[in-house]
Amino acid sequence: MKFPPNLIQSRYLSPLGPMILAANGARLAGVWFEDQRHLPDSSAWARTDADPVLRQTATQLSEYFAGKRRQFELPLDLGNGTPFQQAVWRALQGIAYGTHTSYGALSKAIGKPAAVRAVGGAVGRNPLSIVVPCHRVLGAHGALTGYAGGLERKVKLLQRESQV
Repeated sequence: MKFPPNLIQSRYLSPLGPMILAANGARLAGVWFEDQRHLPDSSAWARTDADPVLRQTATQLSEYFAGKRRQFELPLDLGNGTPFQQAVWRALQGIAYGTHTSYGALSKAIGKPAAVRAVGGAVGRNPLSIVVPCHRVLGAHGALTGYAGGLERKVKLLQRESQV
């Protein structure tokens, strides 16, 4: 997945580790842990702490981690993925706080019941960690499976959300 070189970025210090936030000026394009798998090369992106979208993202992430926010209200840019990836990422947005689903159920939800592995690949490349809740997807029978941000973080996010 390639991102345009004109994105802007800022750093957010989450309770689970430092994160990179990226926006295209009007929409949020990325939220990654700094050591996350599939982290794009952000070296060409300008850094700022003054962008309204990035500031709003940092505020809402802080509210989420404080237990005061269950749903994000941010303008999102999902256009850096393939049409299939975008369909998966849109479906992820429908997984409610405090709940989870499986890769199989997600593949059925997008009308591709045989594409479980491809759905897993798209979930793993979700560019908007936490905001688009890929951590809420589990393996068959509720098995904890991979998370690009690290399995330990996935467990902590699920635990945080189960304290409803």
